[in-house]
Amino acid sequence: MSSLLRVQGQIGQRTLLLTTAALPLTGWAVHAVALHKQLAKTRRDPLTGLLRRDAYTARARRLLARHDDTAVVMIDADHFKAVNDTMGHPVGDAVLASIAARLTAWAGPRAAIGRLGGDEFAVVLQLTAERREQRLEQLVRMLHTPVVLDDGRTVDVAASVGAATPDVIGSRDLTQLQRAADAALYDGKHSGRAVLAAAQHATVPSVNGRRSGRPGTAVWGRAA
Repeated sequence: MSSLLRVQGQIGQRTLLLTTAALPLTGWAVHAVALHKQLAKTRRDPLTGLLRRDAYTARARRLLARHDDTAVVMIDADHFKAVNDTMGHPVGDAVLASIAARLTAWAGPRAAIGRLGGDEFAVVLQLTAERREQRLEQLVRMLHTPVVLDDGRTVDVAASVGAATPDVIGSRDLTQLQRAADAALYDGKHSGRAVLAAAQHATVPSVNGRRSGRPGTAVWGRAA
């Protein structure tokens, strides 16, 4: 066999070996991409498109660590069970999706916005002290705007809002800030107002935010 034929044979064998070896890698790469997409989907709630609790928590903690002018906002839909019971679960789903869309529009793309479960939502965003009153009032108005269904019917909606900020609470710990915001939320439950937590909200014992006693608070929003 000539040297040229021997070289061509060697090249052909090497090419075959490389191609064969690449097949499992290519298959794994495709699998990895598919797995990544699947995991990305599980990071988000399928109904609202918002981050699930774990993904929200990770993003929220990063925001709190990187920025001084942040706020943690807890949102709880008012009378949501009555909507489900009287108008049906599809309408309830439409209300939840609408709340999610309004929170996204209000908070912007850089915020951490999560559905924590049921009709409970949370937002962590940059919010300066000078804009807190204006922005919380705006959120209350948005959440109290009736939802228009595809068939033309309207659903009256409302939500209770509580907020907590590191400069008032004295901590950037997400758990502590959410506890304070949740306690403030229940201070103003069904009032049609957003309540900004005072330092005492972080220390008053509570069960899911429901407790007795009302420390001094700042309250913003529409009247009940």
